[in-house]
Amino acid sequence: MARNVKKKDYENLTPANIEKVISLLNPSSSDEATTPTKPITKKQACDILNIAYNTTRLSNIIEEYNEQKQYTKKRKAGLRGRPASDAEINEACSSFLGGDTISDISKRLFRSAGFVRAVLERVGVPSRPNNKEERLTPHYFPDECVAEDFKMGEIAWSAVYHSTIIVKERLDLEWLASKKGMVNVDYEAKYGCPCYSIYVVQKVDSEDTYFANVQSGGFSAYAPAYELGKLTHLEKYGVNLERL
Repeated sequence: MARNVKKKDYENLTPANIEKVISLLNPSSSDEATTPTKPITKKQACDILNIAYNTTRLSNIIEEYNEQKQYTKKRKAGLRGRPASDAEINEACSSFLGGDTISDISKRLFRSAGFVRAVLERVGVPSRPNNKEERLTPHYFPDECVAEDFKMGEIAWSAVYHSTIIVKERLDLEWLASKKGMVNVDYEAKYGCPCYSIYVVQKVDSEDTYFANVQSGGFSAYAPAYELGKLTHLEKYGVNLERL
């Protein structure tokens, strides 16, 4: 069995590129019409992968890729036709709300992207935009998420920021009157629902900074209740909202 191959930043060891190298090294096994009949050299294969010329490492990369491919195929075959387990639902919900893509989640669970998407829709997980244009448009919530009352410290979802948020305060007249400098506005009458002070949670890429141990940050904002979605219904699937 091949050892775990360590990848350097400049190396192109994506599955698609390794698959390309394998087909070029073995043109007779490829169905592509554009594939040359003469196999490329191992030196050329290393160049395509952008690795130093090393036939042993090249063999290890290909061997590990093929082993992982076969393992994935076997796991998917074993799970085919089976309903989602509680652990899979928990993983799918927690990962998606934490910012992972459906594609990444499907790879970890050895399930199709369609299967993962169906699980998220069935249990009532808020959707997330796929591009910049969609980010500019608030998304509708599943019925399970719709609510007006949120507790202080509750973890919820923002349809505007497409992220988990922490509810800080309900901006009612009594609370506003107690805060010096705050304008005393009846937000509930203005927007037709309660409004809240929230903290928007965001992931932090701090690998190349002095704060390498910081994994999350965020900012304060205000939101009416119709822009916030409940997540407490996901706790019955084992989702730990505090960890989000």
